[in-house]
Amino acid sequence: MGLRTPLFSEHERLGARLVPFGGWEMPLHYGSQLDEHHAVRRGAGMFDVSHMRPLDIEGPDAAAFLRHLLANDVAKLQAPGKALYSCMLNQEGGVVDDLIVYARGAGRYRIVVNAATADKDVAWMQAQRGSFEVGIRRRDDLAMIAIQGPEARARTEPLLPPEVREPAMMLQPFFAADGQGWFVGRTGYSGEDGFEIILPGEETAGLWRALHAAGVRPCGLGARDTLRLEAGMNLYGQDMDETVGPLESGLEWTIAWEPAERGFVGREALVRLRDDPRRREFVGLLLSGRGILRSHQQVSVAGVPMGQTTSGGFSPTLGRSIALARVVRGLGTNCEVDIRGKLVPARVVEPPFVRHGRARVQL
Repeated sequence: MGLRTPLFSEHERLGARLVPFGGWEMPLHYGSQLDEHHAVRRGAGMFDVSHMRPLDIEGPDAAAFLRHLLANDVAKLQAPGKALYSCMLNQEGGVVDDLIVYARGAGRYRIVVNAATADKDVAWMQAQRGSFEVGIRRRDDLAMIAIQGPEARARTEPLLPPEVREPAMMLQPFFAADGQGWFVGRTGYSGEDGFEIILPGEETAGLWRALHAAGVRPCGLGARDTLRLEAGMNLYGQDMDETVGPLESGLEWTIAWEPAERGFVGREALVRLRDDPRRREFVGLLLSGRGILRSHQQVSVAGVPMGQTTSGGFSPTLGRSIALARVVRGLGTNCEVDIRGKLVPARVVEPPFVRHGRARVQL
């Protein structure tokens, strides 16, 4: 039996198909993955993401520690509540994990890490702490619900505690509001607007039921994956891992190269790769022929191998098969993908494929 979130009984009550994921028993869908996907693109859907781990990083050296630990620079977080997406790298420039870090005031930060990597992440952080005067605290007492879609914020508003309601509704994207033990971020993993709410575990079921009653559709891991793929968002363990860094995963925008004297973990390896002409690039693929793109399929041009897909699947919004791929630089605009021994034509495009319910690529 895997770990269970505080919403496990709610998933059972709603008839979810439960599957193992990162050591947890999680809902794959509640009957129709396709309907759940469209609910997020067109209205509002909610996801139990309580398997992800909030960590509180606090102390007089918290900022200095995170500037050393992360490829992006928390010095950018000048306002309380501001969020930053970053990769946490090893010395070789590979990705230990990708995460979001929020500023909460002087010497106080909250980080949200991935479920399957949480134990590894904490161990890595502890190993890098050295002489920094900083505490790293797991918040296993907290849970997390993501509400996503064009109607997500409006449907959530009346259910927020009074102290945090107005600040939450005034948030700009990638900011968070904190109050009454609730931490409300205007962030997400779907390519739509919405909230990710961190709250005490014992209060989670009440919010989940209230959201359901307000017309927010429960959604599972299946829809979460197709939504993030359409939005061109990376999945740790598929699109990048400890052997592949941000420069070859479409995440160069998350690296803060300046100031040049900031010596974050993995910087030297990234600098070497940045100037390497053999560095691969990260692209989107839109299948022209018949078939379904999946991960680990060979990409070629005129029969010459050029790389492989990292994530792939059917896009419900576009009605086409799409993928992310790591390939040699200068691939061109057309290629073929090996699908079960057959070379199927595809077009090279720039992700994202879909944002805010609209196609971002020409079909």
